[in-house]
Amino acid sequence: MSRVVVVGSGAREHALTHALARQHDVVAVPGNDGMAAEGLAVADASVSSLAPDLVVVGPEQPLVDGLADALREEGIPVVGPGRRGARLEGSKVFLKEFLAEAGVPTAGFHVCATEAEAEAALAQMRPPYVVKTDGLAAGKGVLVTDDLAEARADVRAKLSGEAFGDAGRRIVIEEGLAGVECSLLVLCDGRDVVPLAPAQDFKRVGDGDRGANTGGMGAYAPNAYDPTSCETAVETIVRPTLEVLRARGIDYRGVLYAGLMIGERGPMLLEYNVRFGDPEAQSLVGLYDDWGDLLARTATGELAGVVARPRGASVTVVLAAHGYPSFPRRGDVIEGLGSDGQLADPVEGVTVYHAGTRRRLDGRFETAGGRVLSVSAVGESVADARERAYAGVSRLAFDGMVWRRDIAAGIS
Repeated sequence: MSRVVVVGSGAREHALTHALARQHDVVAVPGNDGMAAEGLAVADASVSSLAPDLVVVGPEQPLVDGLADALREEGIPVVGPGRRGARLEGSKVFLKEFLAEAGVPTAGFHVCATEAEAEAALAQMRPPYVVKTDGLAAGKGVLVTDDLAEARADVRAKLSGEAFGDAGRRIVIEEGLAGVECSLLVLCDGRDVVPLAPAQDFKRVGDGDRGANTGGMGAYAPNAYDPTSCETAVETIVRPTLEVLRARGIDYRGVLYAGLMIGERGPMLLEYNVRFGDPEAQSLVGLYDDWGDLLARTATGELAGVVARPRGASVTVVLAAHGYPSFPRRGDVIEGLGSDGQLADPVEGVTVYHAGTRRRLDGRFETAGGRVLSVSAVGESVADARERAYAGVSRLAFDGMVWRRDIAAGIS
């Protein structure tokens, strides 16, 4: 049995650790209290000191900071791009200029560093207005609005540093695209690609896609859209991206997450993430049995001829703290969890993944972050998985609990 180290402490990393632990010796660094309660190994240690055979990096910030480069210099296989490849997510300005070079279909855009430049760009746009921070903003640096006054206020908050510090001192203003969104996660080994089941996530905090933008309130997979659109996206978006990366001498080994808008012009790229999505990962892990093999092949350049075939469907519902996303409250006791961090009253096919939780001295869990828990269910169909996921949600409670009631609604 090989040793795999998963870097991160959220529900995404809990899901990956849970899935990999079926067949491998897995350690999460630093992990979280929910993982430890389940009996999964966690460690507050340097990754290399754990002598891993494989490292899977969950969050984007360590990748942008160059963790994968440092580990590869030690001869350790890593799922996650080096610093240069991670710029696809680390800088929206870099991304848009890169896509122009690669000929990837995407929204028209303007790069702005001053309010005057932004005002000129907005004057050329029609609503909806899309305003993005250049740098990382924990999934919350995008405003989509039909209100010009709101767009102007967001521009001021970002460029001044009030909203996201230095990450927002340059912004990208894009044309709004119409269509349906799709999250397409693809494993890349530097040359070959293996698409995973297309997913859909739900970014707004409220039902009907109302309210503030968040890191994600739920997801389901496979999504209900025409699968040929995703096949087209691999050929017109993902492969041209890898070709330009190789031309620049960048050996991209990891997950390339293409956020797509599928409309009249076909699939167009909204953005790239350079790691597993959260909460998409929580849904995807239940659809495959061979994560260890898939991820090892990704890291070692051996994906040629591999096809990943999902089974069934999965739905994830995120439970967030009172006040999320602006001012999440901490310290509310969570009812319905057993001593192992899972449902005290289990539901078949349901797993609870921890993110913003803390285990108290009395053994109970309390809220300790914005997104608190992900309730994920697998089933024969999306509708079946959805019923199970919401049954799991009904067994949990804490003061001020925030969740969406329409994840995967109406999908069969």
